[in-house]
Amino acid sequence: MKRSLLVAGSLLALSLLTGCGESSSTNETAEPKAAAAEDYERGPHRGRMLRDGDFAVEITIFEEGVDPEFRVYAYRKDKPVSPGEVRLAMELTRLGGKVDRFAFTPQGDYLRGGGVVIEPHSFDVKVRAVEGRRTHDWTYASYEGRTTISAQAAQAGGVRSERAGPGAVAELIDMSGRIEITPEGKADVRARLPGQIVWMTGNLGDRVSRGQTLLRVESSHSLQTYAVTAPISGVIVEKNANVGDTTGDRALFVIADPTQLHAEFFVYPRDAERVRVGQRVNLRSLSGEARIEAPVEAILPTADVASQTMMAHVHLPPGASRDFRPGMGVEGSFAVAEAQVPLAVRTKAIQRFRDFEVVYARVGNTYEVRMLEIGRRTPEWTEVLGGLEPGTEYVTDGAFLIRADIDKAGASHDH
Repeated sequence: MKRSLLVAGSLLALSLLTGCGESSSTNETAEPKAAAAEDYERGPHRGRMLRDGDFAVEITIFEEGVDPEFRVYAYRKDKPVSPGEVRLAMELTRLGGKVDRFAFTPQGDYLRGGGVVIEPHSFDVKVRAVEGRRTHDWTYASYEGRTTISAQAAQAGGVRSERAGPGAVAELIDMSGRIEITPEGKADVRARLPGQIVWMTGNLGDRVSRGQTLLRVESSHSLQTYAVTAPISGVIVEKNANVGDTTGDRALFVIADPTQLHAEFFVYPRDAERVRVGQRVNLRSLSGEARIEAPVEAILPTADVASQTMMAHVHLPPGASRDFRPGMGVEGSFAVAEAQVPLAVRTKAIQRFRDFEVVYARVGNTYEVRMLEIGRRTPEWTEVLGGLEPGTEYVTDGAFLIRADIDKAGASHDH
């Protein structure tokens, strides 16, 4: 969505809003915080009708093929009035106190506002029209994507916020891989000397401790028995012998430590030059439910002959074994470059509103959408190119509560 700066109101607009005519009347329209679009009279152009005696203006926001702009039609006794006979000014006060002022000039059969009506179209409005020797004033509220939630309800709903500012946004490369136990996390249990197994304990899936006796072997040379112990702590994942079998070169047990994990990713030639040891990787399960950030610990230098891929190993901390299992398929986003940007928001804060991606700005207990122009995006941070002022407090957690409250109230879009 194209963004433009508002054109500041001219001295004429300022004088119209602050000056007085020979006769003046003020009309206030009190509206609920999320008034539906049909809670007011609509005119022939489907705009908002403002009346004072036999004089009226119809306020419209036109945005077909152009940036949103005000177009106002004047009437006397419900008959169109030439726009050249009316002087008009408008003042919009947005959430947080920012004021946009518009001066109007005649064009065709309407008065055209001199500036872009920036999204969201949510503001408290003051209108002053001068026709002949009469001055007419109106005020009304026109809100969209706005709601008020008490501090207690927000806290109970897990709503958290922070101020938008500069951030580091990474350039990401996505790859597929799998979870494997590290070489240090696996060990074969072998007999030191050939002989017959006379005693054995342990079954597949049993957890054993380092130094625990797993079997006894009667040596074929000395006829003495000796103990064979577990070289590491872990889980028995292979059992290749039973009591009465003779030992040989094969592994009698294979023990694996499921807490010693890494992810193996196949790096294709086009990405090989950009992947480095130490880079951050956002690791996620194929369902997307399990996520963790971990570093690249090693890149095997030999490419696979058939696919010409290289292997990148991403180290997982011990706690990752709760969500990631050996053999499990995973996806990883490799942060191959990082840039500081002037303005960024947390990606988890971004929601959908109409056709826009938005965050919810917070002013006291009031929340309102901010339509974003988005640049680079990572799972953690998203660059903001427009639609949000630096320093704005925005909702980072619990945005679904704000969205639900706005959807329940009805988010009008006043045209």
